[in-house]
Amino acid sequence: MTRVLLALCCAAATATGAAASQAKPRARDLRVQFEGQPGPLNAITDVAGVRVGHTTLVRGEGALRSGTGPVRTGVTVVFPRGDGADPVYAGWFTLNGNGEMTGTTWVEESGFLEGPVAITNTHSVGVVRDAIIAWQARRGVMLQPWSLPVVAETWDGWLNDINGFHVTPGHVFAALDSARGGPVPEGNVGGGTGMICYGFKGGIGTASRRLSPQAGGYTVGVLVQANFGLRHQLRIDGVPVGREIPEGDPWSGVDEDEQAERGSIIILVATDAPLLPHQLERLARRAALGVARTGSISGNGSGDIFLAFSTANAGAAGDTLAAAVRTLANERLNPVFAATVQATEEAIVNALVAAETMVGVDGHRVEALPHGRLREVLRRYGRLPE
Repeated sequence: MTRVLLALCCAAATATGAAASQAKPRARDLRVQFEGQPGPLNAITDVAGVRVGHTTLVRGEGALRSGTGPVRTGVTVVFPRGDGADPVYAGWFTLNGNGEMTGTTWVEESGFLEGPVAITNTHSVGVVRDAIIAWQARRGVMLQPWSLPVVAETWDGWLNDINGFHVTPGHVFAALDSARGGPVPEGNVGGGTGMICYGFKGGIGTASRRLSPQAGGYTVGVLVQANFGLRHQLRIDGVPVGREIPEGDPWSGVDEDEQAERGSIIILVATDAPLLPHQLERLARRAALGVARTGSISGNGSGDIFLAFSTANAGAAGDTLAAAVRTLANERLNPVFAATVQATEEAIVNALVAAETMVGVDGHRVEALPHGRLREVLRRYGRLPE
């Protein structure tokens, strides 16, 4: 089996890309209930200007041959505003630090995110970072004589030949060049290709919330790379789904008291609300509450790292003596906080619903969340509307 997939995240990009993004069911298609009002796409791209691109690598099967495969990995990129030439205010937060997100020292120091964010597997962070710099240099969008890209990771070594270093600069360039607005493919795509979430197949998920006119009418969008949690922890709409569907858990042979967190979650929060860097750090912290709603305790071995940015205040990083910026009053932040929590929870469940069963290295098999069983459990707990 040899397959390299480039998924274009735009309704009009290609017929294949658009069909792929729309064909997979999402949590709401299964009538899972969530709080809040989503945007028209229920995706991070509901925030105007945000673009997403994926390169997905699926190749080989059978026994692990390091350097050859099987390959189950990729890279996902998110542009906050257009091609990234106009920096955005940003803030970040680490809930548990057994992971990596490069460039965050400068984000914290400067208050700005300069360019795209990329998410990949743990051992491909370096090549992805270097490829972004090369792409920026070729495009002439490097704002300084140097660049410190933000690249985050989660570990896909249960399904992927992670020490084979299969993500190349060309794959990163393809994701960057394909980034578009519109519907966002979810599940086994991009950086999420080989990921596992709560013992089910995980990956990329997204969701959004539109605030009421009284709260400013702003949009909050979230994208996750979900590769975290243990089966018995999973809760959907408050229901202990993981305990109700124990079958097929890849870690079932390990005593529950001895189980350790085997993965991580990266969360990107985008908003058009005018927020300053310290407010965006507060927003990034709220993503942790969305993770908690799905059951995770953020275990010792998990890298749970979140970044939030605002597309408001265009030109704030310009070389002017004093930039004039707008900001939302702290007393007005609660609706934005709530939207972040709600969209994070739904994005995680969307990743689980969209992901498909995958067999990887040495025949390791990770089952998808069974949609029929999920609906059966939710109905039994009175969570499905009549």
